[in-house]
Amino acid sequence: MCSEQAPLVVVLNRRSGARRAHEAADLIERLTREAGRACRVHAVRRGAHVPAVARAAVEEARRLGGILVAAGGDGTLNAVAQEAYRESLPFAALPQGTFNYFGREHRLSLELEQALASLLKARPRAVQVGEVNGRLFLVNASVGLYPRVLQEREAATREHGRYRWVALWSGIRTVLRERRRLALRVELDGEPRLLEAATIFVGNNRVQLDRLGVAQAEALDHGQLVALWVRPLDPVSTLGLLWKGATGQLEQARAVESFGFRELEVQSLSGATRPRWLKVAIDGEVLWLRTPLRFRPAPRPLWLMAEPPGA
Repeated sequence: MCSEQAPLVVVLNRRSGARRAHEAADLIERLTREAGRACRVHAVRRGAHVPAVARAAVEEARRLGGILVAAGGDGTLNAVAQEAYRESLPFAALPQGTFNYFGREHRLSLELEQALASLLKARPRAVQVGEVNGRLFLVNASVGLYPRVLQEREAATREHGRYRWVALWSGIRTVLRERRRLALRVELDGEPRLLEAATIFVGNNRVQLDRLGVAQAEALDHGQLVALWVRPLDPVSTLGLLWKGATGQLEQARAVESFGFRELEVQSLSGATRPRWLKVAIDGEVLWLRTPLRFRPAPRPLWLMAEPPGA
């Protein structure tokens, strides 16, 4: 799929990671030059600009027969992976975000120097990705409470910095204020069901699901995705649910139901006969998608550059 000396075309999110962007760019260029590999770094000043820069970078990678590389958090990795997947190009990740679930899942180093050294020896490997209405997700996608938590968290981190305690506090504050619930028609592998939910969370990441304590995580090994349906709760009970998730005990919560699936359709029933739009969080980025939402494993794999076992 690509040669051992294929050039690297890197999209670097300047806002991700502790290392300053110009230092990261200089390091990437120096190490690839020392290894005799061609490299071009496209630094992005704002996360909202990543998709446009990724579209330009994918054209360059395709022209050069190169590898499209994302350096940033899970949202940056998602935006660049979308373009690599669309063109069937090999994709590489240099994880630089806060949680880095994709990097942890695929045993990619969170240290830039080590991750880059591994990339220079990597080979393409097929990995499963999820899809909702044609949009890929590497880690998870969700509707309901979780997208609102993410939006509040992003606002808080812009004001106070990207610290875990800021993310935790903003999440608790959102839960205490939130009262909305979703009335949904769900079709799971062809079987319809009506339900009320605080949130529906669809995962494609074993590390995250194991951390939450979701036994159904093993469904990922069989070409499925995993969904969590959370029933509406009062704020105090929801805080208790967050604690169970943080301590890996979510499977024990009565308000949570989890299941593996190959096709899941979600339709809003909130008093309207016309098509509705729902707020959806995809790998930490929030956007609006028109219902019905159709979740499934993507029909073909993403070709991820990963170091061969035992290398």
